[in-house]
Amino acid sequence: MKDTIRHLIQQALTRLTTEGVLPEGLSPTIQVENTKDKSHGDFASNIAMMLAKPASLKPRELAEKLIAALPGDEQISKVEIAGPGFLNFYQNTQALAGRLDALLADAKLGVRKAGKPQTVVVDLSSPNLAKEMHVGHLRSTIIGDAVARVLEFLGDTVIRQNHVGDWGTQFGMLLAFMEANPAAAESELADLEGFYRAAKKCFDDSAEFAERARELVVQLQAGEAECLRLWHRFNAISLSHCQQAYDRLGVKLSPADVKGESAYNAELPAIIEALRAKGLLSESDGAQCVFMDEFKNAEGNPLPVIVQKAGGGYLYATTDLAAMRYRSQVLKADRALYFVDQRQALHFQMAFEVARRAGFVHPGMQLEHMGFGTMNGADGRPFKTRDGGTVKLIDLLDEAEERAYSLVKGKNPELDESELRSIAHAVGIGAVKYADLSKHRTSDYRFNFEQMLSFEGNTAPYLLYAYTRVASVFRKLGNSSLAGQIALEAEQELALAGKLAQLGEVLNNVADKGEPHLLCAYLYDLAGLFSSFYEHCPILAAEDQATQQSRLRLAALTGRTLKQGLELLGLETLERM
Repeated sequence: MKDTIRHLIQQALTRLTTEGVLPEGLSPTIQVENTKDKSHGDFASNIAMMLAKPASLKPRELAEKLIAALPGDEQISKVEIAGPGFLNFYQNTQALAGRLDALLADAKLGVRKAGKPQTVVVDLSSPNLAKEMHVGHLRSTIIGDAVARVLEFLGDTVIRQNHVGDWGTQFGMLLAFMEANPAAAESELADLEGFYRAAKKCFDDSAEFAERARELVVQLQAGEAECLRLWHRFNAISLSHCQQAYDRLGVKLSPADVKGESAYNAELPAIIEALRAKGLLSESDGAQCVFMDEFKNAEGNPLPVIVQKAGGGYLYATTDLAAMRYRSQVLKADRALYFVDQRQALHFQMAFEVARRAGFVHPGMQLEHMGFGTMNGADGRPFKTRDGGTVKLIDLLDEAEERAYSLVKGKNPELDESELRSIAHAVGIGAVKYADLSKHRTSDYRFNFEQMLSFEGNTAPYLLYAYTRVASVFRKLGNSSLAGQIALEAEQELALAGKLAQLGEVLNNVADKGEPHLLCAYLYDLAGLFSSFYEHCPILAAEDQATQQSRLRLAALTGRTLKQGLELLGLETLERM
């Protein structure tokens, strides 16, 4: 609807420019917002206030001329001037009802991508294979997964890339430990954290072990067969741990999506040579660096992007540049989204600029760092175990499911064990994911089981229960087919209808900004409006069949919208709780 209004306003602006009311050459961004008070219409624009000065008119005078120049549209019943010059647009109720009937008949609920479909690379999760996945990997994994799902739903071709840390000096230490302890590959690797600590202790305590670890790094990088065999064995076991976490979380990541640092190892010398050929390299203390005037430290000196160490080794920046080139030239991406900790913002700003200057990415390719804040404990400090250790992601999910099991069993003791476990899984995992996704991506947040498992407020249990309320309506009716048409009369029907019509706009915003919390807020508002509708507009006890069918259609569209929205967030819905 907003796009329709923008189009109408643009036509009015063109007409006023032709008539000489507005000067030539204006190309304003036409803003259309949802009104908070529906007595002032459904949508509002401040375009008259934006253009009053160049038009040499008072805002309300220009607003009057804009209204006179607006083409008619059956979806708009009237347009009024409010306050200092806002244009308030009122939807045509019958046209809105017709749109909802069309949405109900559409498999994709009328959702379409605002622009042309793109090929989008989504860089997400990216754990270090030297250690087991911990809570710090949660945000990248589930935020990236939710945005990827939305992009796919809108029609983009999405290529997931799990840029795991599977290369580097620490692997010499791990390989040396595997070599000295062959049984570790079958037993001790079940606990990657313990394995890593044991290897690190040997490295710190034994000069002979440390020297062997350094030798193995060189041999690994040179492609020595036995080193590669051990390395592949370690990675296979480590990745299986990751996949268990992905499957448990219900994210769309598979072994086929893994494209780790090691995948680009052979390309790194060519990256250095390409940078040299472009005249971008400078030597600093023996290291090869790229300096750019727009990136400086507090003293005003240019910051380096180090791409090769003095000893000849490569860094994260080198691998990232190789990955960008691959994603542009091989995957043919139009857009690449990097779901990585906000603290890496400067690294990506600089790496993106180097990639552009070197010609590693085509001119139209969008490179976007989708940074996120940290997940903290209830005390606001980094999330740790009681003894100060790192919290394993699997352990966190285990606790979430057990807490959900106790909660659900307390409310429904009559359910059998298998159903209780199934509900506990959906509620527990959903609660952890939704608590994260509902926060603004760039914000830090406090992890709190009590809040996230509450059936009140903007939580997964509340939304999952809202969906089951819709499902219960149709269970009571049996296999009742939907007939008739939607008619919007009651205030609660109109409010619910207006929100249902906004799904496409919300999903396009999520895709553009990489912010799933926008979808969470929408679903929470929708659930609240349905609750009000359910309370004030009887469905099963409606006064006549036409009204009942209309309200059933609204309920069905609400149920489908909630279900689709929750699935796009990566949550499993339930028919009853």
